[in-house]
Amino acid sequence: MISERTQHIDNVVSVVTNPIDEASEKSRVYKSWARCVNDYGLDPSRPTPARILPSQEVREHQQQIEEFLRVARSGMEDMYRRVADLGYMLLLTDAAGITVDYIGNPAWDSELRAAGLYLGADWNEAHAGTCGVGTCLIEQTPITCHQAEHFDATHIGLTCTTAPLFDPNGKLLAVFDVSALRSPRAKDSQHLVFHLTSMYAQMIEDANFLRHFRKNWILRLGKSCGLVDVSGDTMLAFDDDGLIVGANTGARAKLWPSARGRQGGALVGRSLSEVFATPMEAIWRIARAGTGLDVSVTCSEPREHYYATVVAPREKGSLTSLLADRPVAVSTVARSADSFPALDRLAGGDPAMDRLLVQAKRLVDRKVNILIHGETGSGKEVFAKALHESSSRARMPFIAVNCASIPESLIESELFGYTPGSFTGGKSKGMKGLILQAHGGTLFLDEIGDMPLHLQTRFLRVLSESEVLPLGAERPIPVDFTVIAATHRDLRDRVAAGTFREDLYYRLCGATMSLPALRERADKRYLIESVFNDEAKGLTEHAGISAEAMELLLTYSWPGNIRELRNVLRFALAISGDGPVTVDDLPQEIGMQRLGHGRPLQLQARLGDEGIAMAAGVDDIDAERLLNSLKRNKWNITLASQDLKVCRATVYRQMKRFKITPPNHQ
Repeated sequence: MISERTQHIDNVVSVVTNPIDEASEKSRVYKSWARCVNDYGLDPSRPTPARILPSQEVREHQQQIEEFLRVARSGMEDMYRRVADLGYMLLLTDAAGITVDYIGNPAWDSELRAAGLYLGADWNEAHAGTCGVGTCLIEQTPITCHQAEHFDATHIGLTCTTAPLFDPNGKLLAVFDVSALRSPRAKDSQHLVFHLTSMYAQMIEDANFLRHFRKNWILRLGKSCGLVDVSGDTMLAFDDDGLIVGANTGARAKLWPSARGRQGGALVGRSLSEVFATPMEAIWRIARAGTGLDVSVTCSEPREHYYATVVAPREKGSLTSLLADRPVAVSTVARSADSFPALDRLAGGDPAMDRLLVQAKRLVDRKVNILIHGETGSGKEVFAKALHESSSRARMPFIAVNCASIPESLIESELFGYTPGSFTGGKSKGMKGLILQAHGGTLFLDEIGDMPLHLQTRFLRVLSESEVLPLGAERPIPVDFTVIAATHRDLRDRVAAGTFREDLYYRLCGATMSLPALRERADKRYLIESVFNDEAKGLTEHAGISAEAMELLLTYSWPGNIRELRNVLRFALAISGDGPVTVDDLPQEIGMQRLGHGRPLQLQARLGDEGIAMAAGVDDIDAERLLNSLKRNKWNITLASQDLKVCRATVYRQMKRFKITPPNHQ
């Protein structure tokens, strides 16, 4: 018996080697098959495995349409609730065919990934052959690619229904895909999904249109008086002078003969009075009345009548913004750089930190989740608190959760809370979880990389739905907070290892900020003095830090970062009494600072450079070896330190010892 795949391959070869019947209902599919063989050089007898891009490349694609992704996600989640029980999953690709968002049943992750129905999958027709996304990118119209209509034999079990999404200027922006691993044989079984996909694609596209033109007036038109207030079938954006500045897909298709097409350039720039057989004064009356009135529209066909409503600008900037449906909150007004004292206190001239703080000041009141990277003790929670205190939510709660310190058996109840009687041993009145406690403020998730995998799924739902379901509760509770997560781990490695959800990772890293380690910072003296003054508050008059002790603190490698610095200074203040902190007041490990070859500083002072060179041992660096490494690494200190297997401080110290000067400093 000939296998299904062999039969499919024979069918493809037969079609592409014979003239294509343009009248055939499958002519679109057959033309795609021909492109796959003739234009892309694909072979139907050679299955192509799913191509999944690395997470960093996926992030680059996502960043190109980041604002649109937030709009699209809401529509995707709403549709997924309707089709999930039928076995469907959802993809969103960009205009290059790269999957930038997806929603599917986590239980099918491995099967979906193998089929390419996964984040980062490349569904461009040139790689994947005839398929829902790739062929939709070419045709730019809704299609269903059902089972054996796929070019690649490995995809013939799939059914994929897609619809194109255009930006407010009519340019192809993305493709919305609804797919299933298994389905009935008949293509007719996908009719309902086809209509749902087209409907939700229009909803997503029009929501993005409204977001893009939120500073302009929006004229909505519809055939039903009762639905025109919510229907976005036909929309025009216009300014205070009545000039059209944007048209959605429905308007481009209906309202002007020469605008019928995707670009709609013939509408943009025209006055509303040119398009409508209704004076502009009547449209302003609609805006003031807020109700649908009968408007006559001039088209190439006989005049058509639409009901109309006008949506006022949603942000300040329009001359007529007094009619806006809601005012702009005071907290959204831009503030000067001088109004962020909590952030400004975190650095004293370190270039890396200065760049980081400039970014932070721009993000404090944006609806962007922030992921902070940094070594243990580098000040991630302090940085998160400063972000919170600098934001418009400063008076609301800042709730910190250490995902690594809460026992796994308790983290679910601690995060989500529980209702009375949910489980034995719980509080009789139930408990409000940490997520609910953060409502209106900031939720700080420290060591997010250690959150158990099963809770990642639940927390992802909190982020996507903006609601939390306590244990034992029947209805979710709406929540609103900013999320700041922190980790010392590389979450991309954990994603690759399967211990951290990729979709949660991309939810959290709307902005990624990396804190430098204390040993790498150029403002160590500022930090030492700041922490010292902070720890000395409330104590008797102190005389500061002696020059010798300060030098020791400045040259120490600080493996525990700022947390270790705080503990060291706290100890030194307790030991020093009322006098200045001296070398003798510092903990032993500071005095036993190793200089690449393991000799303590006190021993260095007694032996001198020559004595240390004689006592150095196998880890010592001679002048010739150091100079050769620096030249080989083009005077990059970091690369040289890795080459010599010593810390950067040792390289600098030995350069000073041997009087080696970089060429650009000579």
